[in-house]
Amino acid sequence: MDERSNWSSKLGFILAATGSAVGLGAIWKFPYMVGANGGSAFLLPFLLMVFTFGVVLILAEFIIGRAGRGSVVTSFKRIAGPLWGPIGFIGVFCAFLIMTYYSNVGGWCVAYLTQSLLGNAASSDLAALERTFTGTVSTPLSAIIYQTVFLGITAGVLLFGVNKGIERISKILMPLLFVLMVILIIRGLMFPGAMEGLKFLFAPRWDQVTANSLLNAMGFTFFSLSIGMGIMITYGSYIHHTEDLPSSAIWVAFLALISSLLAGLMVIPPVMAFGLNPSAGPGLTFITMPAVFSHFPFPNFFAFCFYGCLFVAALTSMISLFEVPLSYLMDEWKMTRKGAAIGLFISLTICSIPCALSMGPWSDIKIFNKNFFDLADYIACNILMPLSSLFVIAITGWFFFDKSSYEVNLTKKRSAIWMKCFRFLLAFIAPCFIVIIAITNLI
Repeated sequence: MDERSNWSSKLGFILAATGSAVGLGAIWKFPYMVGANGGSAFLLPFLLMVFTFGVVLILAEFIIGRAGRGSVVTSFKRIAGPLWGPIGFIGVFCAFLIMTYYSNVGGWCVAYLTQSLLGNAASSDLAALERTFTGTVSTPLSAIIYQTVFLGITAGVLLFGVNKGIERISKILMPLLFVLMVILIIRGLMFPGAMEGLKFLFAPRWDQVTANSLLNAMGFTFFSLSIGMGIMITYGSYIHHTEDLPSSAIWVAFLALISSLLAGLMVIPPVMAFGLNPSAGPGLTFITMPAVFSHFPFPNFFAFCFYGCLFVAALTSMISLFEVPLSYLMDEWKMTRKGAAIGLFISLTICSIPCALSMGPWSDIKIFNKNFFDLADYIACNILMPLSSLFVIAITGWFFFDKSSYEVNLTKKRSAIWMKCFRFLLAFIAPCFIVIIAITNLI
């Protein structure tokens, strides 16, 4: 167990874990979620939930990873016994399933980044932009090619391992992501009317806080922090025993939150300034934002910055997802990193094709009234992730809390009150949130 790789620095680990948590959830989904749920009526509950059950669940996964020093399956077996190994496979399968459709969205980011380089990513014609987006996602050959390119880039990074691959690329891409976002925020705030976007985001609007906005904030917190996919367990297995887990969990949650706020500041003010709809849904990123850029000086430069942000976010998340089954194959099947990476690239390229075609020629093929893309997303987010998280809680908060206590207090002794609050949030509050989210989404 001691021969397992470790992060070479705390900064590298935190940036890698933050890159996983940020993803397209922050840049693609957060702006339209906050736009559709009343701005601050969504934002304020989201802030509260990130720093309560969000941090606790990240910490729980770090605990399993470092205590088990292996993949999700390996860590479950080492901590809880061999019978828990198949249960740990839920997280591995969840990560693989998410990649089958997430690679499609990553392919869209590659396509739009390419279009911005060619000078074709900004237009004031919303109808033309909608046709462009529809053509991008529904044309079989281009969808498969862009998806394969995205998977190839991901596999290429992971061939270099934890330190020279994941950590090194995270140290480059995460600061780049923040720089690009700040450039777009500054330019967007210069437009007349942009201040209305700030008011929309931050001015308290308690009258608009509804049960629906609270549920959406709860669900987005859970899914935006990469909880239940096995990612934080896998990354936690590379944490050295000299690192303090609670502070690391807080840093990851904080930087993920900052990324979401920056995404909101990047998108909402210019959208409001030009009188466009901030609750435009998923199309806000690929249809509305190109219309915004058409009002910018040097529109294709700013479009390139924006889709560069999307690509970086998609890549860092995909890298972390890829590492989950990769680590499993290395630990349980004794494969080399190179062999596991190539095998996963080939299998994902094949298994992702139905999701890629579900927006085009296979759009009429439905299972439970869902196409392949929507079905994969539904199973992963509404069944596998909540189920995996409940088993993580069972191990760390119910049956083996002594091991959780050991890992939490390894570098810094926590008070009895601190530990009681931690266990209460982990063993009782977090499961309630997860069950509520799962039932609501299933219904």
